[in-house]
Amino acid sequence: MTELIVGLAGNPNVGKTTVFNQLTGMRQHVGNWPGKTVERAEGHFTHGSYDYDVIDLPGNYALSAHSMEEIVSRDFIVDDDSDVIVNIVDAANLERNLYLTVQMMELGANLVMGLNMNDFAKKKDHIINIDLMSELLGFPVIEINAKTGDGFEKLLSTVEKQSKNPLDTSQKLSYGNDIKGHLSQIQEIIEKDKNLMDVPSVWTAIKLLERDTIVIEKVQQSSYGSQILVEVDKVSKHLHDVYKEGPEEVIANARYAFIDGLMAEAVKKPTVEKETTTDKIDKIVTNRLLAPFIFLIIMWVMFQLTFTIGAPFQDMIDEAFGSLAEFVAGYIANEYLASFICDGIIGGVGGVLTFLPIIILMFLFLSILEDCGYLARAAFTLDKLMHKIVGLHGKAFIPMILGFGCGVPAIMATRTMENEGDRMLAMMLVPFMSCTARLPIYAIFIAAFFSNNEGTMLLAIYVLGIVVALIVAAILKRTMFKGLSTPFVMELPTYKIPSIKGVLLHTWEKVKGFLRKAGTIILACSIVLWALSIFPLGVEYGSANSVLGMIGSVIAPIFAPLGFGTWQAAVAIIAGLAAKEVVVATFGTLAGMEEDDEEGITKLVHDTFTPLSAFSFMAFTLLYTPCFAAIGAIKQETNSYKWALTMCGITLVTAYIVSFLIYNIGLLAGFG
Repeated sequence: MTELIVGLAGNPNVGKTTVFNQLTGMRQHVGNWPGKTVERAEGHFTHGSYDYDVIDLPGNYALSAHSMEEIVSRDFIVDDDSDVIVNIVDAANLERNLYLTVQMMELGANLVMGLNMNDFAKKKDHIINIDLMSELLGFPVIEINAKTGDGFEKLLSTVEKQSKNPLDTSQKLSYGNDIKGHLSQIQEIIEKDKNLMDVPSVWTAIKLLERDTIVIEKVQQSSYGSQILVEVDKVSKHLHDVYKEGPEEVIANARYAFIDGLMAEAVKKPTVEKETTTDKIDKIVTNRLLAPFIFLIIMWVMFQLTFTIGAPFQDMIDEAFGSLAEFVAGYIANEYLASFICDGIIGGVGGVLTFLPIIILMFLFLSILEDCGYLARAAFTLDKLMHKIVGLHGKAFIPMILGFGCGVPAIMATRTMENEGDRMLAMMLVPFMSCTARLPIYAIFIAAFFSNNEGTMLLAIYVLGIVVALIVAAILKRTMFKGLSTPFVMELPTYKIPSIKGVLLHTWEKVKGFLRKAGTIILACSIVLWALSIFPLGVEYGSANSVLGMIGSVIAPIFAPLGFGTWQAAVAIIAGLAAKEVVVATFGTLAGMEEDDEEGITKLVHDTFTPLSAFSFMAFTLLYTPCFAAIGAIKQETNSYKWALTMCGITLVTAYIVSFLIYNIGLLAGFG
């Protein structure tokens, strides 16, 4: 077998990940780039006599040094031993996509283009001469369909052919004689140092004119560094005098001029562009007045379906764990061992796993909304609201939306924001978004107290998180994070029917993480909670006289003004710092699983809470300090404990104030 290392590169929303999923299926894993916090998806498959190692590069519009994703992508092309870079391109938005293609050509990448979404291009009456485009670019262009896999066989055979005959694609670029001449002056000096020739000299020259800090630092270490930089300054001044623009703008214009020439030769478009289905839908979905209501309706339907479909399966799993606990208890004579297995392990971990159907459905619906193109519209819609109320652009809402899944990748996603103040502020807001780890908590209380309004109550909790985040953001923006936000630029992808395989793979990745957590963190916490519930030996299990009860009794008065001043609630909140699912594991451990449901978690919740205090508790668990993993992510992203501790303080104070107001205003309104 011949090993091939292939990178998939392209703009966001061009079908790159769909291609990756089609090629690799379940033979993939997700981690971080070595030394970086950018997510790395890598997969393997075989084709003929070739063993493929495919890396899904971050979606980028350019290869500058403005974000970690861009740096990671270009470092992979420059430094890693990739054989071919497959550039996935949206045929319906070819001009915009080609800007990244041109930058990869400057790098001399061995390219093959996968021309995707051709059906959308045809609907817009765009006729692309693929053979001519391939000739003008200097590398193969293959028509593919990411969803169906059409064209994949030809794409892979072309990749294999290109791997044997690598191309220097920089040779095909033409930016006009004037700019070419000035670049040549810089290239001539660069080429004197062999250490600078790991990439085409034209790319280094262009990056120096663009004032790329990483390239400048590398050149400064060269023995010709000062000579090169003097020449760069001289060329920059000349370009500014001639074009009345900075060298960055001049280079960008030269790239677009090359693209315009390519488009004029190889693509025919109608004089007046046809209105697409996406345009028609967006007139309603992104309407200034209708958009917020549409967002709320879609969220409500999603939550209602989650509970309606998931509840019967949840009951089945609950009964199964109850029967398992009874079965195990009947065969173990030692009461402590029986308690350890039934109350500690089955009660703790099983209590969380009963909510697996709801978790799966939530991830499934979120994946569908993301893949069909709606979540990007939600961020675009809320941009206007955020800008008016907070002074923070909607780009900050993208990590917040990701926070509905998990706070850790959402915190990592803030690095795409150019303004450091906005980035820090976004990190402070992500923990207020209700991650799926909190979903089992809501499920317990909604089933116990609000069973006739599941969707409405869940929507209320999610909206509460968004509203509180906006209020906190407005306060922080005027105190700790003063200053102007950077403009919000975002592409709205074309609406499309989600790929079943892609949605299922995405859902499985998230569910796998939940199951892994259940088998590690939640299991460990359940065992600790069980031990604290049974000692000192001889006391009633899980009573106020146990070590756990004594700890909870000391802490409980702090939460009394919020309506849940019981030791059980206090212990659950403290345990939830490890992972929010452990709140449920705590109730499960205390209640045990041997008894039927009414004598288990549901009875414990009914005995400990009222409907008002239950809602106050849900609000507190929504808003208070996130799990240790999220705290660690902020420390890692900021390289400082200061911001991690600041976030802990902000969320804890906010949670206390909001829950206090909910409970006490509720009492005054007669909801006690």
